[in-house]
Amino acid sequence: MNDEPISWHYGLMAENWAEFSTDAREAPYFLREIARHGQPVLDVGCGTGRVLLPLLRAGIDVDGCDISKDMLHYCRNKAESEAFNPNLYNQPMHAFELPRKYKTIYICDSFDLAGSREKGLDTLGHCYAHLEDGGALLLNIQAEYTSPASWEWWLSEKRKGLPQPWPEDGRRSLASDGSEYFTRFRLVDVDPLEQSYTRQVRLEKWKSGMLIASEEYTLCGEMYLKNELLLMLNVAGFREIFVRGDYTDEPATADHEELVFIAIR
Repeated sequence: MNDEPISWHYGLMAENWAEFSTDAREAPYFLREIARHGQPVLDVGCGTGRVLLPLLRAGIDVDGCDISKDMLHYCRNKAESEAFNPNLYNQPMHAFELPRKYKTIYICDSFDLAGSREKGLDTLGHCYAHLEDGGALLLNIQAEYTSPASWEWWLSEKRKGLPQPWPEDGRRSLASDGSEYFTRFRLVDVDPLEQSYTRQVRLEKWKSGMLIASEEYTLCGEMYLKNELLLMLNVAGFREIFVRGDYTDEPATADHEELVFIAIR
């Protein structure tokens, strides 16, 4: 039985991420925190290098790990095209075992994809074990309650409409080589009791008016709230924990859309 997290970061989806997901708005925040807590740095769930590459350009000693070989393939190619050669490990976040320890570890936009709450706790434990004493773990979660479009799916009457039908029109993206990507997303399930969700994506790649590839993937994730994640960090061994709002130095409030946790070993 395959007990790995259910993720869609493969094939055309990984190719799509490498081509179009390049904005790293969080990088300046991570650079400030790295200046406080030190190097070396580990990017857990580094994907195609969206955040890792800007850190390399800034001269940071940063490694990466990810469950998807496809995502790491694009990450390595991008890094090598800029004459970088980072250590990249094909390992899931809940079970990574790496040869050195770090002063800063961050998980950006992917902690909810560990596979389950048990795997999420395992992830925090492995981060704790890979930190030097005094080192910091940084991770973010989305505050679902700040988005009416997300929060309404917690209501029973709204969930009766799940799974959503596939949209007729997909999102069209034009790649640098002239090929076109069409992506269609739908929400399949939301379970407020388990605080979990399931989404699906259908992808098509067209070139010169011809369909050259089509794929479909499923993604399952967890929805976390502030206090349960504080408890999980405590169970993992962290004792000094701060919660900031929207990648600023401000203490988190109910109005912040993203909560950033800073946990010191």
